[in-house]
Amino acid sequence: MSRHDAVVVGTGLAGLTAAVRLAESGARVLVLAKGVGATHLSGGTIDVLGYASPLASGGLAPAPGGRSLADRVERPADALAELQPPHPYALVGADAVAAAVAWFKERIADGSLAPYAYAGGIEENMLLPSALGVPRPTAVVPQTMAAGDLRDGAPICVVGLRPLKDFHGALLADNLARAGTEARAVELDLVPERRADPNSLGFARAFDDEAFRAEVTAQVAARLGAEERVAFPAVLGIARPNEVWSELQQRLGRPVFEVPTLPPSVPGMRVFAVLREALRRAGGRVILNSVVGGAEREGGRVTAVRARAGLREERHEADWFVLATGGFASGGLELESSWTAREPALGLPVTGVPGPGEERFRPGYLDDHPIGRAGVAVDRELRPVDAAGERVAENVLVAGATLAGAEPWREKSGDGISLATGHRAAELVLAASMNVSSSRRMSGPAG
Repeated sequence: MSRHDAVVVGTGLAGLTAAVRLAESGARVLVLAKGVGATHLSGGTIDVLGYASPLASGGLAPAPGGRSLADRVERPADALAELQPPHPYALVGADAVAAAVAWFKERIADGSLAPYAYAGGIEENMLLPSALGVPRPTAVVPQTMAAGDLRDGAPICVVGLRPLKDFHGALLADNLARAGTEARAVELDLVPERRADPNSLGFARAFDDEAFRAEVTAQVAARLGAEERVAFPAVLGIARPNEVWSELQQRLGRPVFEVPTLPPSVPGMRVFAVLREALRRAGGRVILNSVVGGAEREGGRVTAVRARAGLREERHEADWFVLATGGFASGGLELESSWTAREPALGLPVTGVPGPGEERFRPGYLDDHPIGRAGVAVDRELRPVDAAGERVAENVLVAGATLAGAEPWREKSGDGISLATGHRAAELVLAASMNVSSSRRMSGPAG
């Protein structure tokens, strides 16, 4: 058995953000998780709000058959103010979103990969190319991606790496050209680590090597046209990304930028590495391969969680618990064959799941699916509530994709929600703990 000030369940962006923020304030923090979370799958950008939400007051209705250019959000800060509960952004407020973004940028800039840093904010969205060449709005990005902002208008030379099967430079360039940006592709036949089938991580390790970078720049420099900026897949180093990116820009004499690839995501791995190291330095602890499957309660509070590690079950006590296990895709929420949903870690109620005979899905992938906003409902202090709006646990806070009320895939808001609610959960725990400590001092014996 172990006892901590706070137990965080989940190691995605929401869980790590909450854990680091708590630990850096002196709390004894334990993080329990099945694995490394969704950071390794995400593009590494913080998409605060890319497309209008149906929960915006006076906002745009969902476009039939998916999103449209008219739905695109140019200024997230303004759009956040239009959102209504139960959207998580409406519960935490735009100021809390801005504070979380500022905190995140500071932690990355001062982190273990410094001077690797992030650019941008919630004031306006950049427009970066996806791996397919589709313009996508995003607010906060690694500096290694910022030169790819399509609002710039400069022509682009896309560098493809033939053995990297998850990135097709010619396809990216062709779709950018169709969208109005002058672009073309060149392809390099370089194999890192002598592997027959290298992935993004293999190339990132290769770019950390100076000799490999020199070979790449020699081949690319000879094929560049006038005024072109240079796009690479997001594999420009895993241990020294800023050094790799800066050197390529210097040698090529052009702006260089990364384009996110399919998983595994190297930029996402960088975020995980920085936050986990920050947690370690602050005294926090992470236990992976630990599956939380039950909670012990006393009155309206959770006193401990039970976690299975292999064949052994362990019990962890804490004053506070932050649940950040994700949604249906990650197993943080489960949908049974009877169309009933459950939250398996702490047994919290799940809301928003259509009942028998009700519409659950619509034909288009990006349609406004009725089941899309299902999750754990919370109040403005992120405490879970039941169908009547009553709190079900006083010392549990919920963050990230587990929350009800948003459609992250459609809105392009997933990482923003995770960051904002994870940070806000930690702030609320710290404020509540401070109030409890003050009350105890005031009620104690004088002198």
